[in-house]
Amino acid sequence: MIHIKRLVLFLWCSLYIISALAQEETPYKTSIPQKGEGLYAFLSRNNLNPDKFTQQFLDLNKGKFGKNNALLLGVKYKIPSSETYLFEPLYGKDREKFKVESDNLNGAVYYLVSGHGGPDPGALGQYGDKTLSEDEYAYDITLRLAKKLQENGASVNMIIQDKNDGIRDESYLEMDKDEVCNDEEIPLEQINRLKQRTTAINQLYLKNKPAYQRCVIIHVDSRSKGKAIDVFFYHSPKSNSGKNTAQSLLNIFDAKYSQHQPSRGYSGVVSSRNLYLLRKTYPTAVFIELGNIRNYRDQQRFILENNRQALANWLYEGLLSDYKSNNK
Repeated sequence: MIHIKRLVLFLWCSLYIISALAQEETPYKTSIPQKGEGLYAFLSRNNLNPDKFTQQFLDLNKGKFGKNNALLLGVKYKIPSSETYLFEPLYGKDREKFKVESDNLNGAVYYLVSGHGGPDPGALGQYGDKTLSEDEYAYDITLRLAKKLQENGASVNMIIQDKNDGIRDESYLEMDKDEVCNDEEIPLEQINRLKQRTTAINQLYLKNKPAYQRCVIIHVDSRSKGKAIDVFFYHSPKSNSGKNTAQSLLNIFDAKYSQHQPSRGYSGVVSSRNLYLLRKTYPTAVFIELGNIRNYRDQQRFILENNRQALANWLYEGLLSDYKSNNK
């Protein structure tokens, strides 16, 4: 008798736990329409923008509507979550699923090109017994920028990709040669690398017309060890829109340095350069040099994870400013 009671209790508890887990796993709240309430009013009452969530609501509740998608009294309707999550494996396992924070850049399309990669590591700097490689640090910062842009509604195309690196938090980013350009092996010859990147960008640009589009090319400079430099922004000599984008970026960096290091000053500049990618890519493009990888002070800009994230955040703010100025 005791065993039977225990068995009944066990089964009851098991069913309760299963039921509770099922409730916890249900991702949607429900709501019943009020008398005379239409779809627009119903969604608004449930704190959803009808312009954004009508189709998602209809898809979620198929078979529960009257003629012309009229709401039915007494029916429980699932309410879409106002939080949107995206999934991007390039960011690494710890960051591949992320929440959309805003629609500030809704409709904007970006092509992000981190410098060098594949057989070409780019500029090299010595830090203690470690060798710092331009392509690894430029790529990490570019990934961080890509994620920030996506979190705020933009469409992002990573032209250079390394599918097993992800965003890395360690100071020393180990070198490898497995980066690809638009899923193709990166050639050794510089002119072929540049042509490959240009072709990839321009093909995507034509598909995305007439959207607002920008190309951002991110590099790390190499100068004498004693030469510390600020972040520089370059545009094509004949591109007024490129100049304006570069100026928007510089303005943010100037303001950030004034805020965080008021006694330091900021010496970054905007100038034109006759670079292949700036001349040949169809979208408005800006070329960015983040610092001198051989200078100890500039190296702190790269080896500290927080500094890499700050660079990405500031670049995002500059691009947002540029977007807003073109969409008034």
